[in-house]
Amino acid sequence: MDILIKVLQVILALSILVLVHELGHFLFARLFKIRVEKFYLFFDAWFSLFKFKPKNSDTEYGIGWLPLGGYCKISGMIDESMDKDAIKEEPKPWEFRSKPAWQRFFVLFAGVFFNFLLAILVYSASLFTWGEEYLRNDAAIYGVQCNDLAKEIGFRNGDKIISFDGNQIAKFQEIQVVLARNQAQKAEVIRDGERIAVSIDPVYIPAVLNTPGMFSLRIPFQVLAVPDSSKNIGAGLMAGDRIVAIDSIPANIIQDIQELLIARKGSTITATIERAGERFDKQLTVDENGLINVQPDGDLSKYFSITNAKYSVFAAIPAGFNKTFTTIGNYLKELKLIFSPKTEAYKSVGSFIAIGNIFPGSWDWQIFWNLTAWLSIMLAVVNLLPIPALDGGHILFVLYEIITRRKPSDKVLEYAQIGGMLILFAIMFLAFGNDIYRLFK
Repeated sequence: MDILIKVLQVILALSILVLVHELGHFLFARLFKIRVEKFYLFFDAWFSLFKFKPKNSDTEYGIGWLPLGGYCKISGMIDESMDKDAIKEEPKPWEFRSKPAWQRFFVLFAGVFFNFLLAILVYSASLFTWGEEYLRNDAAIYGVQCNDLAKEIGFRNGDKIISFDGNQIAKFQEIQVVLARNQAQKAEVIRDGERIAVSIDPVYIPAVLNTPGMFSLRIPFQVLAVPDSSKNIGAGLMAGDRIVAIDSIPANIIQDIQELLIARKGSTITATIERAGERFDKQLTVDENGLINVQPDGDLSKYFSITNAKYSVFAAIPAGFNKTFTTIGNYLKELKLIFSPKTEAYKSVGSFIAIGNIFPGSWDWQIFWNLTAWLSIMLAVVNLLPIPALDGGHILFVLYEIITRRKPSDKVLEYAQIGGMLILFAIMFLAFGNDIYRLFK
């Protein structure tokens, strides 16, 4: 069921993004009286699920059977769909290639422009509807839990990471992202009450980019419930109890307690419990897997000051703009890393499987819309890359024409389109290859 929900979210999100993107091309083409031959959601190779052509209209509207996007076929546009014989004919008045360069520029740019507008609209609506809930980095009072890579770099469990290269970290969940995106060389942390500097060897940056979960949140062990199947059902634990020591070893953090329990598999331990300001000991049984089968309370608001920002309509709109442009800037930094071989960020490139994995296994509209806005920005930025076959490649040729007043020949554009398609196929091959590698890794 989780996989099905992920698939449905991917299809819906991509359908919205592609529909909005192609709608931008469509509306501006019609504005400049350029004929649009087809406007399709999904691809219709060999057949379509639905199609119709209004009376006195030149455009066929339809829904294809392959849910991997969609397209808007514009007459006279030299792309992968254009008939080679049509290229040899003189441009017709209603064709894209017969229009002035400035009109062609707006038709080409309209797709990504609409994707940016969609992101602004979605972020603004999300902030107005749900607000924004997050844990400030300075509110993570118990510090970070480090995986092996973080420890190898020089971080320690319980460190409170303040900044990278002098730049303060605002949100706890952004720690690893900021480290990787900025290729930080120095971190300032609070360790055992003292501020110290941790030098970060650049050799670790590729691993940071490709190793999720370097830093997790350290959380106190507070009892939520003891399952009926637990061997400790009769130990007298109550909801709200906090474990503060194991066999007289101070430990009140879930991760620290787990390490102590694993070292005591199949034994009985003395757990020091804190309840209503009083402390007492309880004998608990540890099973062969190093578990006491007591459910901890995962409600973060009981341990941390959670920020929940609310926005009015008038505040949500500028906040949506700001979030969109911040996301654009961050994604451009990530793209820069991908095109730098030494960072090995290209290993993180993925296709539909990778996109599916960013969606949760349960349907949450707030998460769905925020991820859709992020994907809309990603689609827009990638489409602006100066690669023939992408909008950015077509725009590059139009800008060349505007600046030099010389229009590239149709043959040059045709060859550029073929070259661009080969580049895109190579990128797709890399993305699918990475996905398959991660599945079997």
